[in-house]
Parts: sequence; structure tokens; C-alpha cells
Amino acid sequence: MTVLAVDTSAKAASVCLASEEKIIGEFFIDTALTHSQTLMPMLEQLAENTGVRISEVDAIAVNAGPGSFTGVRIGVAAVKGLAFANGVPCVAVSTLESMAYNFLGTDCVVCAAMDARCSQVYNALFRVSGSRAERLCGDRALALSDLRRELEQYDEPVMLAGDGAALCAGAFGESLANVRLAPMNRRIQTASSVALAALERVRNGGTLSAAELMPVYLRLPQAQRELNKRLGRET
Repeated sequence: MTVLAVDTSAKAASVCLASEEKIIGEFFIDTALTHSQTLMPMLEQLAENTGVRISEVDAIAVNAGPGSFTGVRIGVAAVKGLAFANGVPCVAVSTLESMAYNFLGTDCVVCAAMDARCSQVYNALFRVSGSRAERLCGDRALALSDLRRELEQYDEPVMLAGDGAALCAGAFGESLANVRLAPMNRRIQTASSVALAALERVRNGGTLSAAELMPVYLRLPQAQRELNKRLGRET
């Protein structure tokens, strides 16, 4: 079984082809270029270098959110188009959950955090033990102060991951002795981790059609929230 995975949920972009036995190939880039410039060339190079056509994979997976509104839309739209054109099912993976898969083989709680602005993060907690990642809460938008209070309850190692990890570390200071900033090679979500999460879903029948695949946002885009505020609507 093989899965093609895509991540464009934040500044970095990556694509990966993986089987249950190994990571066959992966491209990762974190530059000033937009995902609309980098995603399709990476997919083309991956297919060319691995010799695997998109129509031959068992599923196409994507980090469907939360994350950058534009980035999530680009990734989901690309996967919907590829899946529809090639008759391949899709897998929607939580961006936050994919971060937990960076820590397989360790024993810790992963605090996945993405910068949501306004002293908030998109966040979820996972307990990783060996080859398993257990979700401890749903994806949510949370104030840094609330997250700090929640992490005070844990006396086991907690690893901060995601583009909001450094923001959390700065806000918490040294007051939470068991909370650590993850090393750079594990901190940011990658397509290979999306693939690992997706392989598990494919085994359990958790695929979607291209039409069913949709982006997942935890709150409205900033422009819509500002418009709602001017119109006196609930945000």
C-alpha cells in the first residue's frame, strides 16, 4: 500500500510518497516562495524520481487544517484535483495530529501549536508511546494563558511542536520545568508524518472521495471576522 501526502498548511511545503515499509521519497522546502509556485514542481519531481504515477497510489493525503487559510486551501484544492483526475481516494489529516507523528519512537506528550495570532494558538495534545499517538483533546483555538494552565497538570515530558512552539516557549518561560521546545528536525509538520497518519486511516477504511474532502478551519479568516465586526455580527 502506498500513500502520496501533501502539506502546505504553514510556511513550509512538502510532499511525500510512502509505503507501509518505508518512506519512498520526500521533498521539503521552506523559502519565501508561495505554495502555488513550489507544490506542483515538487509533485512532478517526486513522481519522476520514484517512477510511481499518481494513479498507482492507494490514497492521496493532505493536512486539511488548521493552519494558514491560503496554505490549507492550496493543499486541499490540489489534492482534490489530483484525486478526482486519477480516480484515487483522499485522506484528510489534522495538521496538529501530523506533528505528533514526528515523535514516534519516543515517550512524551506532544503539544502541537500553530500561531493563531492575538496571543492564541491552534492546539491539540497527544500522548506518544512507541509507535502510537493517542489524541488527548480535539483541535482548538486556545489562549496561551489557558494552554499554560492546562500543561501545568502534566508531570511527564511535554514537547512543544509547530510554528507556534517558540511562541509558547517564550510565553511560558522556565516556569514549566517539564516542557521543552522540540528540536528543529521534529518541530515542523512534514508530508512524511502526514503519510504515516494517513496509512493508519487507509488501513481502517478512513478515506474520502475528492468531493468529500474539505478544508478544516477553527475560526473564520481575519477579513471575514473584521467584516462581521463592522456589521455587528457574531464572530
